[in-house]
Amino acid sequence: MTDRILTLRELNRATLSRQLLLERAAIPVPAAIERLVGMQAQLAVAPYVGLWTRLPEFQRDDLARLIEGHNVVKATLMRATLHLATAADYPWLRTTLQPVMTYAAEAIAKQRETGDLDVPALVAMAREYIAEKPRTFEEISAMLAERMPGRDIGALRYTVRTHLPLVQVPISSGWSYPGKPAFALAESWLGRPIAAEANLPELVARYLAAFGPATVQDLQTWSGLQKLKDAIAEMKPNLRTYRDERGRELLDLPDMPLPASDTPAPVRFLPEYDNLLLSHQNRTRVIPDKYHAHVFLTGLRVRATILVDGFVAGGWKIEKTKDTATLVIEPFEPLAKQDRDALAEEAERLVRFVEGSAKAYDVRFAE
Repeated sequence: MTDRILTLRELNRATLSRQLLLERAAIPVPAAIERLVGMQAQLAVAPYVGLWTRLPEFQRDDLARLIEGHNVVKATLMRATLHLATAADYPWLRTTLQPVMTYAAEAIAKQRETGDLDVPALVAMAREYIAEKPRTFEEISAMLAERMPGRDIGALRYTVRTHLPLVQVPISSGWSYPGKPAFALAESWLGRPIAAEANLPELVARYLAAFGPATVQDLQTWSGLQKLKDAIAEMKPNLRTYRDERGRELLDLPDMPLPASDTPAPVRFLPEYDNLLLSHQNRTRVIPDKYHAHVFLTGLRVRATILVDGFVAGGWKIEKTKDTATLVIEPFEPLAKQDRDALAEEAERLVRFVEGSAKAYDVRFAE
């Protein structure tokens, strides 16, 4: 039987639905984070905004309490970048993604020509040091410089970060994490061991449930894992297959819903680095090609964006003066009045959420 062809808009609506962006989902915060298979957290505020845009009546304390209670952690995961994950997901995710960490560390070591490095000995040394109490990267660097003089400290520190499961220690103010956090051993912080074995089938299933239908290359882009074609081929009897309009094979879980292409998609505000924008090799299901350079900026920055009719149509930022916080919407194209009105209403709520202590609020469109 010939695989069904999914149009670009069908892929868009399927992905938005699974990302909780077609309608806000009345589910607990941990369930939302697990549904999304973690949330990008390179900026401390980003996952808060990401949850605000996906859950009804979300409040800052809803996540902060989970972080303080060790139920949600911030750590290096997909693509060797910082994510929030639940305490239940982190142990198996970290082990399954270890090859990603190893690739990244080896690339840095090769780039900096560090020579032979006894990684197990280095990791054991760091583990013993951090087990005493949480340590900042500054403290870890100083320890490494003292014990391994003459070596590239940046490469050593990165090797520790990628080979030793660590979580950031939160604070009880702001957006839960400081600019220069301390790190604790993950197993001590969570009170449970890191998984002994990888679980690639679970990773594939969870990815498809959050971002599918998708190609093998999409999964590799999201996770950072390489050469998955053969491993996933063994799983295909349990998967559903489609084709996109370019003829590429798309994988999905059986019986996952596919909303109609004309399903209404409300305007939405996404934070910087939202995984919706980062989790497919071909990003046109969400970002029109002509706007790619407006979203992915220099220095590996990923802009905060607006969605109109399900697709990226502009960016946004918050500007603050002494008394007023203003959310500035920067459309990439002229917007219909109904979309401007919907964005302005949503923006009014968002700026009050992010800048709760401001005396006054405003919304402005940058023309």
